[in-house]
Amino acid sequence: QVLLVESGGGLVQAGGSLNLSCIASGHSDHTFIMGWFRQAPGKERELVAAMDRVNSWQFYVTDRFSISRDNVKNAVFLEMNNLKVEDTAEYYCAADSRKGIRTDTSYEYWGQGTQVIVSS
Repeated sequence: QVLLVESGGGLVQAGGSLNLSCIASGHSDHTFIMGWFRQAPGKERELVAAMDRVNSWQFYVTDRFSISRDNVKNAVFLEMNNLKVEDTAEYYCAADSRKGIRTDTSYEYWGQGTQVIVSS
């Protein structure tokens, strides 16, 4: 089993930056892919960024965001720059043990979420 714990959300003004962190417990075999999703009220959950353990692929919904990993710590990070009001959402860390590109919501493990609010 894997427990994902996010941190780093909060309130920021438009144009500002936030860094999200996610630490995974459990064996690293379960976190071959790690990523970040977000869900705004009334909207579907969408992939924001993801990458695999060996960095063979990365996905970004916008180039204002950057994903990185620390495989020793079994952690994934999301750097968000030039935030916009429309980035306001609950952000979820997700992980999957299976190889291959995964951009849908079929990830095996999910965190509880951390809220990001961008004010105008």
